[in-house]
Amino acid sequence: MTSTASSPFTAADLEQMSSLGIPPEEAERQLGLFRDPPAPVRLDRPATVGDGIVQLGEEEAGRLEERAAEAAEGGALAKFVPASGAASRMFRGLEAAQRREARDRRSLARAAEEGDGPAEAALRFLERLDDFAFCDDLAAALERAGHDLRELRRRGEVGTILDHLLGEAGGRGLGYASAPKGLIPFHRYPDGNRRTPFEEHLVEAADHVRDERDLCRLHFTVAPEHREGFERLLAEARERLGERLGARFEVDFSHQAHATDTLAVDLQDRPFRLADGSLLFRPGGHGALIGNLGSVRAPVVFVKNVDNVVPEGDQGRVVRWKDRLGGKLLALRDGAFEHLARLEERTADEAAVAAAAGFAARELGRPLPARLAGAPVEERRRALVELLDRPLRVCGVVENVGEPGGGPFWVTGADGEATLQIVEASQVDANDPAQQEVLGSATHFNPVDLVCSLADRRGRRYDLERFVDPSTVFIAEKSHEGRKLKALERPGLWNGAMAGWNTVFVEVPLATFAPVKTVFDLLRPAHQAG
Repeated sequence: MTSTASSPFTAADLEQMSSLGIPPEEAERQLGLFRDPPAPVRLDRPATVGDGIVQLGEEEAGRLEERAAEAAEGGALAKFVPASGAASRMFRGLEAAQRREARDRRSLARAAEEGDGPAEAALRFLERLDDFAFCDDLAAALERAGHDLRELRRRGEVGTILDHLLGEAGGRGLGYASAPKGLIPFHRYPDGNRRTPFEEHLVEAADHVRDERDLCRLHFTVAPEHREGFERLLAEARERLGERLGARFEVDFSHQAHATDTLAVDLQDRPFRLADGSLLFRPGGHGALIGNLGSVRAPVVFVKNVDNVVPEGDQGRVVRWKDRLGGKLLALRDGAFEHLARLEERTADEAAVAAAAGFAARELGRPLPARLAGAPVEERRRALVELLDRPLRVCGVVENVGEPGGGPFWVTGADGEATLQIVEASQVDANDPAQQEVLGSATHFNPVDLVCSLADRRGRRYDLERFVDPSTVFIAEKSHEGRKLKALERPGLWNGAMAGWNTVFVEVPLATFAPVKTVFDLLRPAHQAG
């Protein structure tokens, strides 16, 4: 059956959508976004220390650490780790070298002399191979295939080494190009043990979300095809790490729901169809995980990327700052709840309204809109209830040192009011010099180190979808089986998906941030200290 004049979708399309849990009106909404993309965000100014970014003094920091410890003991804290990404980006340069026809050391050296980046990467990898925690695993994989790693390195057979590192190599390789980043060994310890990011997150959690019964609650989002690998490692780590740390781990896994997949279109903004005529739906980006975050049972949840971990010996400072962020969130949440309790009394007077307005402006960077100046008490009371009764997040930010990613800004909304947001470069109009100047003037960077309050003062869970800004989608050109297409990403998890939250930025030391975006990041001192 063909599509009708009023709809671009056939009966088969509707059946396909139904199987994925995607309403037809949602697919049509997405088509509309391709044809009429939302306007870019409007930056007002960068958030800076004293203007949107808080610096903690030592005395305050100590009190916040104690407050977080109390909440942890009471079982109020959990950790949420997006871990569904594959390590393909991490090994992109090596994959390019692997695909070369001439892959021996001599050929790669000639190419490197001419400025060939992948060749340079392959040679550097070969030279520093002993410094990677997965070196022993690679040697074992090669031995199973009848090769000796030392001999291959001596002869310069780089291609064979990369085949067994990145590919399946007849079922004997490590397959790291498609493996989840969370299951790749990052750190090597003096006793010979190695740890993946997944394991390091367990160790870190034992230090800052452990309750009085020694239970640590964590939630990982993983790809369905890799869940078994995570569960297998968890079963082994529970015993090994749990016994040594005196901790128990309650770990939940979830997947990015197919209902959050987004429709792809061709370059004429028509639904992209596969060879069999079916529609192509693609994962909607990490913003699709807002529902997964909302499912975490704890009222206060720390969020951190899977690759941002350090060896156990260096986790003390990281955990201390996590406690400070958590304590700051709890202090702000308690303050908001106290004001809400007074405001929700219908007899709230001018004093209660003025006190709440002062708290919102001073502590949350959310003054009442100018249009409400001089408005009746009841109107201001209702506005403050709406402003304070919403999810809250405290985000650690570090000084900007040129890492790729977003930063903290004051963003002008459709109502003309400026609010604190995390903004990626892709959200800003590339053709507007003034906006690009504001973007380039950012003093701080978002390392994805945040803690969230997900329940209201009565303990009811917020519907996090209510606070998503649907206009902050991202459209990019991609390809599928050699054909160009346009892909739609949902508002980012800590960008547009949290746009309606109350947000506070706190400056944290750069030493708390150790991401692994490429395999060579594992050679940084932060990851070689195991």
